Amino acid sequence: MTTATKDESARLERLNANLAKVEELSKRLTSALTARKMHDQALDGPSQELFVKAAAAYVAEMMQNPSKIIEQQVGHWGKTLKHYVEAQQSLAQGQFKPPADTGPKDRRFANPLWDTHPFFNFLKQQYLINAETITNATSGLTMLDEAERRRVEFFTRQIADLMAPTNFLGTNPDALEKAVATDGESLVQGLENLVRDIEANRGDLLVTLADREAFHVGQNIATTPGSVVFRNRMLELIQYAPTTEKVHQTPLIIFPPWINKFYILDLKPVNSLIKWIVDQGFTLFVVSWVNPDPSYRDVGLDDYIRDGYQAAIAEVKQITGEKQVNAVGYCIAGTTLSLTLAHAQKAGDKSVKSATFFTTLTDFSDPGEVGVFLNDDFIEGIERQVSQDGVLSKFFMSRTFSYLRSNDLIYQPAIKSYMMGEAPPAFDLLFWNGDGTNLPARMTVEYLRGLCQRDEFATKGFPVLGEMVTLSDVKVPLCAIACETDHIAAWKGSFNGVKKMGSKDKTFIVSESGHIAGIVNPPSKGKYGHYTNDAPMTTPEDWMAGATFTKASWWPRWGEWLAGRSGKMVPARVPGDSTNPVLAPAPGTYVGAVPSI
Repeated sequence: MTTATKDESARLERLNANLAKVEELSKRLTSALTARKMHDQALDGPSQELFVKAAAAYVAEMMQNPSKIIEQQVGHWGKTLKHYVEAQQSLAQGQFKPPADTGPKDRRFANPLWDTHPFFNFLKQQYLINAETITNATSGLTMLDEAERRRVEFFTRQIADLMAPTNFLGTNPDALEKAVATDGESLVQGLENLVRDIEANRGDLLVTLADREAFHVGQNIATTPGSVVFRNRMLELIQYAPTTEKVHQTPLIIFPPWINKFYILDLKPVNSLIKWIVDQGFTLFVVSWVNPDPSYRDVGLDDYIRDGYQAAIAEVKQITGEKQVNAVGYCIAGTTLSLTLAHAQKAGDKSVKSATFFTTLTDFSDPGEVGVFLNDDFIEGIERQVSQDGVLSKFFMSRTFSYLRSNDLIYQPAIKSYMMGEAPPAFDLLFWNGDGTNLPARMTVEYLRGLCQRDEFATKGFPVLGEMVTLSDVKVPLCAIACETDHIAAWKGSFNGVKKMGSKDKTFIVSESGHIAGIVNPPSKGKYGHYTNDAPMTTPEDWMAGATFTKASWWPRWGEWLAGRSGKMVPARVPGDSTNPVLAPAPGTYVGAVPSI
């Protein structure tokens, strides 16, 4: 037997062994799927009513403007036929290569075979033609109102993205090449990854985005020195150790969103906003929210305000001996900070000297992309689900936000993990993204119905601790940072909310990039710049047209703004005293707690 024959025999043996492993893994997969907990089907997609409306609008369009529909169809047929003829002519000439591709580049099709191999090129080109046609058809539906048209466009893109040839093994050259090169080992490992994810999510599928073993909170992320100095059923209050001999007199407290964990602001020393703030000479406190279990079902926004914001601010005042604090709210925590400030204004409480809002929506008249999930079909499903579970599971929140960037957060990671058999990367940001929290049932419904759907805070008023408040009641000096490509809190929506606030002292900044990268943007990286404009806030478009761009992080600009409202320098404060002893080292105990649901 020749060496070549031996090699072929060995490869065939490995392939057969791997196929046997696939069969065993398939049994395990079946078993994992049986553990799936039933949930309200309304959480899986829009109601049939939306598709009926889209179909009816298309038929109405066809009846009233048949030339437009015919033009779309003929255009699609023409491109398809031209594509087919060009491919046939190329092959007829004896050239095993496709016609020249003059279209825009799409990073899903990075493998050279998409451009050089006739089969893969034909698939790619026809998919792009089909996707363009269906997208244009839905975006041109004039018989739908604006909100419905946005939803139809969004879910049409979801379908188009789902059907990309890259998402199927038989039409993905990267996956096929690796399967051949590894004698099927990559497919075995991919199936292992798939089964692992389904088992980890108790029968549901959520792609693991980062290596879960690469990071350990408090060991190699969230390591800025500090201490838990207060704890109640809603939060742990962390006071960070000073790194300067003197600090600004007015302390600073950050309220992070309770949809995820606070340590997005303290991933690594090089990109930690928490460490940077401490190094600038501020006494910093950060809230670490509890991850609620079903016993929190009746916890509402009033509880977050009374036992969260008001309690934390009172503790910071007591610990530092100051009458006022500066406060920061990020995302939903910024929205709730606004409610807290509006209530404080009516109550005559001047505990907060200034407020900063990170990517915060308070006017939901135009919620941006996330608005497609704020209709009754989804929210009624959420109401039914939280009534049963007591909480909105982090699974549904994570899945929903992932669909706002489905190619980046679902399909590409799934391809690498399940088709290519690759291990998830050791990426701290994605690790944090997968470390979600549950939301209490009552709070979830209050937020979605009263704030998001009915937009009560920006209009007729929203109840806080028995008092109706509006945006005009927010009157402290404020600085708001929005992000240019934010898909969760659109910067124009953030602008509209800040514009309606009653403060006379307003600073508005738009950072480049999105919801996270635009905020976690350390000066040392020199990565994203920001826009500023001191002119009166009229419209978002006018503001941006007259804005000045600075090619640097917004952190130093905000640091100067904050320093100007933080008083004189005083001796640095060490965490813990007789009234607030150290309860635990940072990052505390709540950050790692996993509630049962």
